[in-house]
Amino acid sequence: MPIRVKRAYAPATKRDGTRYLVDRIWTRGVKKDALSIEAWLKELAPSIELRKWFGHDPARWAELKKRYFKELAGKEDLWAPIRSAIRKHIVTFV
Repeated sequence: MPIRVKRAYAPATKRDGTRYLVDRIWTRGVKKDALSIEAWLKELAPSIELRKWFGHDPARWAELKKRYFKELAGKEDLWAPIRSAIRKHIVTFV
């Protein structure tokens, strides 16, 4: 099953499957029950330091990916709920 990505401001639909918020900070102006998420996996999101370094600069995208994958190394246990869900149905990262 695929993993989809969806903005937190977009409404949840049945086609989203299991939804996980993967961000360090909560989405402004959105109530927790409005997101319809299975869990908030902030530990899997890029670190605050990496987010600040990136600064939404498209020229830094390739390096961001390298640094982010380094951050994820050794966090396999945090992926357990996603691995379990993806075997059964679609997963959406919000």
